[in-house]
Amino acid sequence: MTLLRMLVAAVAFFAAFTPVSAQQYPVKPVKIIVPFAPGGGSDFIARFMAQRLSASLGQQFVVENRAGAGGMIGVEAGIRSAPDGYILTLISNSYTVNPSLYKIRFDPITDMTPVIQISQGPYLVVVHPSLPVHSIGELLALAKSSPQQINFASSGTGSIAHLATELFAAMAGFKLNHVPYKGTGPALTDTLGGQTNALLGSTAATLPHVRTGRLRALAVTTSQRLAAEPNIPTVAESVSGYEAVLWHGLIGPKGLPQALVERLNAEVMKVLQLREAAEQLQNDGVSPAGGRPEQFLAVIRKEIEVWRKVVNDAGVKTE
Repeated sequence: MTLLRMLVAAVAFFAAFTPVSAQQYPVKPVKIIVPFAPGGGSDFIARFMAQRLSASLGQQFVVENRAGAGGMIGVEAGIRSAPDGYILTLISNSYTVNPSLYKIRFDPITDMTPVIQISQGPYLVVVHPSLPVHSIGELLALAKSSPQQINFASSGTGSIAHLATELFAAMAGFKLNHVPYKGTGPALTDTLGGQTNALLGSTAATLPHVRTGRLRALAVTTSQRLAAEPNIPTVAESVSGYEAVLWHGLIGPKGLPQALVERLNAEVMKVLQLREAAEQLQNDGVSPAGGRPEQFLAVIRKEIEVWRKVVNDAGVKTE
């Protein structure tokens, strides 16, 4: 009898420490860390995905906002968590910029596991209607002939909008007059008011004002035109090779089992293939991305190098 009890206890002990299979996952709520404050594009996308994954997987996916330090506080909390699939992190382009701007305490490639890219979309190059330009060609001509006449607003020094504008200026060969703000809201407000006269902004933030005539759209920053506004050209049609993509994706900590990565990737792909996913994401100015984890890793690797060069060449420094 004693031997039987010992065997039962041993089985129970090992069962308690045996990882849950990918088929059983998840057996408890899953947390998605958003390294930004509530209400922004990252928060919207995380909550959209959490709601759909909760329904499809039968466990609650909950969003936790951990803002601060350009997103690094939340990201570090996520990648330092246990690699069991119960804490994931939603990242955006800022993840690939921060290594060039800050002294981060983790390796952005080896200390995480890519799961999937969720979204992708353009920035719009917009100007106040008082600026006498109607195309990228006219904008460049004015920027080169009267370099002090165009003031480009951004959501802050070192932001993706700032660096995408620096890249635009470098590739197009004009001197950038950069006016940094503390957030997208103030930058957009002053551009609408004419205090600044140009901006690279998300389609969600800028397109409504373009449609009412308060801003003029000159181009999108992706390599393809925007399906909803096919008459707006791309920057690359005037500045060959230019591209800046706004994106979001899911990562896990280093060592996340491949079986769990595959399960999560497959479940997110199912959500992204729904018609409602495209419709909802379009409200935030982006479209579904999807793809394999290794494809997402390639995007991250490439952008880390692109933004490192921009930061170094432009001498961008944060306070």
